[in-house]
Amino acid sequence: MSFTLATWNINSVRLREPLVCQFLEEEGPDVLCLQECKSPVDKIPRERFAELGYTHMIARGQKGYNGVAILSKLPIEDRGDKDFAGLGHARHIAGRLENGVTIHNFYVPAGGDKPDREVNEKFGQKLDYLTDMRDWFRDETPEKAILVGDLNIAPREDDVWSHKQLLKVVSHTPIEVDHLAETQEAGKWVDITRQDIPEGLLYSWWSYRSPDWDAADKGRRLDHVWATPDISNAGHSSRILRHVRGYEKPSDHAPVLATFDL
Repeated sequence: MSFTLATWNINSVRLREPLVCQFLEEEGPDVLCLQECKSPVDKIPRERFAELGYTHMIARGQKGYNGVAILSKLPIEDRGDKDFAGLGHARHIAGRLENGVTIHNFYVPAGGDKPDREVNEKFGQKLDYLTDMRDWFRDETPEKAILVGDLNIAPREDDVWSHKQLLKVVSHTPIEVDHLAETQEAGKWVDITRQDIPEGLLYSWWSYRSPDWDAADKGRRLDHVWATPDISNAGHSSRILRHVRGYEKPSDHAPVLATFDL
């Protein structure tokens, strides 16, 4: 069985329903994982997605904030969620495909503006969230699993437009990168995107604050596709759809895709 999976921080699934539909019609991934849906589950426009063949959905939501969803052409079983760091946020969901692959969809806290937990509670929450993820993967060693989502960290020097200028900017600080590395190591997760595209600048997010994001190209790779070692060799054809960032009234994130032959 071969299936293509996409992850995309949509920044309001109701506001950007037409963009989701456009993407599904153009690319047709078998599974689409969305983050920052900003919607209660019963308000997600699932009927329109079902018309496009995505008849299966599992989701966790809350009004106006956070929220994660998995839309699938393939049957998928709801495998629950975890409230990491006890924040009470809709930031994680898991689903299992009929081939036994479990998909974890994450929306890690952004962390606010100042990389100092003493003056910025949100930054502390982000670090605590990652620590909880790490501990969970140490206790529950994942197998035959894929982890995707907006992890809100660009770990490598070539995952940001300027490593030197962003060292003290939330999303690329050494403490965040170390926390993400510990989380990845705990689950023995393989970064599928960088397995396929090992060299070169690679971004999935461009700020709304830039008047011409495309020309300025001050991006960061905040969105990730990981897999456990037992299936990582089955992953291929990774790509980031930069042009989607140029849709009308877009999300500030672009979709990240990978295909798995399992």
